[in-house]
Amino acid sequence: MRTARCAGRARRLTAVGASRIGQTPALAALSAAGVDFSIHRYDYVEHGGTAESARQLGVDEHAVVKTLVMQTERGEPLVVLMHGDRQVSTKNLARAIGAKSVEPCRPEAAQRHSGYFVGGTSPFGLRKPMPVYVQSSVLALPRVLVNGGQRGCLVGIDPREFVRVLGARAVDCAN
Repeated sequence: MRTARCAGRARRLTAVGASRIGQTPALAALSAAGVDFSIHRYDYVEHGGTAESARQLGVDEHAVVKTLVMQTERGEPLVVLMHGDRQVSTKNLARAIGAKSVEPCRPEAAQRHSGYFVGGTSPFGLRKPMPVYVQSSVLALPRVLVNGGQRGCLVGIDPREFVRVLGARAVDCAN
């Protein structure tokens, strides 16, 4: 398990070992891929989203990346990685990936495809392979926080790992 340094920030921004949060498929996938990551715990709040996690951790919501499970008009699932403070333009996303339309999956379908509960979905360690798309401006950030596969757990990584480990394709679909 790799745990990077987490300089003295707010009391909730601390790096902890996986043994304290439980090994998730995401953490296992990150470790297996040799990704340098830090673990950041916060108190999960139902429907709090990235605004709540960013507030608790004392970080800019723009650097908290949400993992969204969506589907094409043919029902083909895909993952979109977007800044926490931005929305996905489904029209621009569909155009970028060559689909007629794209829409968010229902929570039950998202869980079935990803293997994660909504609010704890990570792009790493997915139940089944899905294409991953990342908002291009996310890749320009030096470090981001993304879900670690459990509600209340984010991991800090270099966003270029989305491309290296997941084969994520950069798109411009932010609203």
